[in-house]
Amino acid sequence: MSKYFVNKFLFMVDRDPALLRQYTIDPHGLVARWEQTIGATLLSNSAEESTVLSLTVDERNALTAHDFVALFEMGAHFFLNLTLFIGIYDEPYAARSGPLSFQREFAGKLAHWQGLTYPSVAT
Repeated sequence: MSKYFVNKFLFMVDRDPALLRQYTIDPHGLVARWEQTIGATLLSNSAEESTVLSLTVDERNALTAHDFVALFEMGAHFFLNLTLFIGIYDEPYAARSGPLSFQREFAGKLAHWQGLTYPSVAT
C-alpha cells in the first residue's frame, strides 16, 4: 500500500469542502480525478510533483467504496480515515440515531481489532 498517497487523499479531501462534497456524491469520479490531477502535486505547487503517482487497485476500490475498514486494515492513518468519513456520514447517522452514531458504527466495524496490534501507519 502506498500509505503516503492514501493518507494524502484522506487529508486533502477531508479539508476541502468542495472535494468532500464531490467524494460524497461521486467517489469514482473524484478518486480518478484526484489521482490524475491533484495527488501528484506537492504543497499545491504544480511545479513540484510526488514520485507516487497512482493508487493500487485495492486502495482505489476501498476509496471508491468508502470502505473505511479496508483502508484501516491496509494501514491508512486511523485519525485521517475517521475524520474523513465523519465528514460524510455524521449528519445522516445522527439524524437517524443521535450524536456520535457514525463513530459508534466505525468502532463497531473495527471491533475485531480489539486486543490485536493495529496496522502500522508508518509511511
